[in-house]
Amino acid sequence: MSGEVGLGDTAAESRASMECSGSNVPLPSEAALKDIQVTHAASAMKNGLCGPGRAKTPTTQGEEMEDLEGDMNKTKAASQLWTTHRDGEVLLRLSKHGPGHETPMTIPEFFRESVSRFGMYPALASKNNEEWDFLNFNQYYEACRKAAKAMIKLGLERFRGVGILGFNSAEWLIAALGAIFAGGLCVGIYATNSAEACQYIITHAEVNILLVENDQQLQKILSIPKARMGTLKSIIQYKGPVKESGTNLYSWDNFMELGDSIPDSQLDEIMASQKANQCALLVYTSGTTGHPKGVMLSHDNITWLAGALSRDCNLTSPPERQEVVVSYLPLSHIAAQIMDIWVSIKVGALIFFAQPDAFKGSLVNTLREVKPTAFLGVPRIWEKMQEKIKESGSKSSNLRKRVVSWAKIIGLKVNTKKMLGSHENPMSYRMAKALVFSKVRSALGFDRCHIFISGAAPLSQDTSEFFLSLDIPVGEMYGMSESSGPHTVCNNENYKILSCGKVVTGCKNMLYKQNKEGTGEICFWGRHVFMGYLDREDATREAIDEDGWLHSGDLGRMDSQGFLYICGRIKEILITGGGENVPPVPIEDSVKEKLPIVSYAVLVGDRAKFLGMLLTLKCLTDPTSGEPLDKLTPEAAAFCQKLGSQATTVTEIVRPQDPLVFAAIQKGIDAVNQEAISNAQKIQKWVILEKDFSIAGGELGPTTKLKRNFVTQKYKTQIDAFYN
Repeated sequence: MSGEVGLGDTAAESRASMECSGSNVPLPSEAALKDIQVTHAASAMKNGLCGPGRAKTPTTQGEEMEDLEGDMNKTKAASQLWTTHRDGEVLLRLSKHGPGHETPMTIPEFFRESVSRFGMYPALASKNNEEWDFLNFNQYYEACRKAAKAMIKLGLERFRGVGILGFNSAEWLIAALGAIFAGGLCVGIYATNSAEACQYIITHAEVNILLVENDQQLQKILSIPKARMGTLKSIIQYKGPVKESGTNLYSWDNFMELGDSIPDSQLDEIMASQKANQCALLVYTSGTTGHPKGVMLSHDNITWLAGALSRDCNLTSPPERQEVVVSYLPLSHIAAQIMDIWVSIKVGALIFFAQPDAFKGSLVNTLREVKPTAFLGVPRIWEKMQEKIKESGSKSSNLRKRVVSWAKIIGLKVNTKKMLGSHENPMSYRMAKALVFSKVRSALGFDRCHIFISGAAPLSQDTSEFFLSLDIPVGEMYGMSESSGPHTVCNNENYKILSCGKVVTGCKNMLYKQNKEGTGEICFWGRHVFMGYLDREDATREAIDEDGWLHSGDLGRMDSQGFLYICGRIKEILITGGGENVPPVPIEDSVKEKLPIVSYAVLVGDRAKFLGMLLTLKCLTDPTSGEPLDKLTPEAAAFCQKLGSQATTVTEIVRPQDPLVFAAIQKGIDAVNQEAISNAQKIQKWVILEKDFSIAGGELGPTTKLKRNFVTQKYKTQIDAFYN
């Protein structure tokens, strides 16, 4: 979701302060009241006020205000568009009719409905000794109930957390749903988190039960003093043999047997007592500007958005066709979670779990084996695929290279026309498809894939056009944790390169403080807007204004057809010493486009007299640790060879300052500078870092999104050298 889904920790800080005056309870404005059906979810579900044809719709604005005042007299919680309390309730932002007016539903109700439709269809597939083990929807649901009863037995308290620390698996999903069924909050924790970062989330979320993937993750947790673990009662290791012993430590099998003494009626009572406007899960932000914040998402946030997305993405359900998805992105990130868990339940999709080393190279093997029908990738995944295709192409015969080059020209031309509404498939396109496009898709495992999505960060123009030329239109989604995932979406009918698509049906978009070019801060309205930050009223007030709009901190513009384009991030805008605002991303993308040896380009120079740039070179990675190696990728090495340089490592370029490579990089920088709209936006100095960025190095987040603030701190010495 171009502009990280989960960037809300900087959203509030990045926009101009909008003070909320008056009461501590934020009420919808008169304008907002025109867009929402003010109905408290508790009474809605009990009294049938929310369903189509049953909604109590005031005929005048005055009546709407009277209804609102009546609700306020009934309960304080009913008057809130947001809350910071884990057991709080909020107003649901129902539209008066049409999209956005669908009947609110809790996650247990949502899952039961799908089970009734897809019961015998396979739901989850896990690899065991080279064979796939399957659970159908009936078995999946029963496993979640079994896990929920085990959590009740272990003393899970209402609205307390169940933490899950580890790679994607059937156990991850079963624990997540079990936690919600049992009245707790699902809390995903990034597997790459340090012990200190885990400890903060465990205590802040008041986690009662923690699931860890393996002994490595368990040891991380056991290294934390018990006195600092707050409300934690029990730990479950869900993969591998449990090597440690302890009264509150369980294997997965032992854990699943714990609830046998809990009657079904007790669980049913807890599930029936849940409300659509209450919190179901916590998603923690990346914490790049301090401690991560707990984004509270309601049952309605999740269940409504899953339905809206499935329609907007044209996903199908059995028996027409069962969608197939590969789960590999961190489920603690909302982008992966909304697609892999919630949308998949909604449409009855089959989820195949990738291997834990997916990011280190095994993903493509899984894709070829299971042939997904829908695929979500982060930009780094698409870039790695692009590199692999180029590397494979470089080894082809000259005839094959010419055929591929011809096909890409045809592919880009035809697909560009499709964006303008053309439906022509000329003979040249059909030939290119047979000779090249189908073979590329097969090599990537995309034989059956009908929707390609990029999310979590912006996809570069070079990568977008590369795949479009190969007849693979990669559509970008845009959103954040605070919008429960996507706010805009592309599909095959609504696709424009470099745009993030159109606003999800039933949601609204506003550009705050637009300039004369039509660019403003992107603000969200809809049933996907989060409940608030757990125990952070200050941050919640900054993120949600007095009219109920969620401020993203991203700058964007919309074209005449309703396509949204991201123009930068307010917090990322560099302000030069001369006072000029410089968006870094377009300049960085231009450098990478002109210099295929460059892996990452980071523009620096906020409040400085000129701009500088940090560069890393494309390197191979250690297949075990994922750490970048000193050795250049074949593409980078080929770049050097064309210059006459024999360098095959970063060290051979950086240490002697290889004159051929340095001259070529300067030439590329000069070309970028020629396109600059002012002298202030030109790159005056640059440096090549000795190591590429990585998750382990801290420069990249769990979804491989660049952590700009971290980079500027880590490489402060190199940056300071520009200006000394």
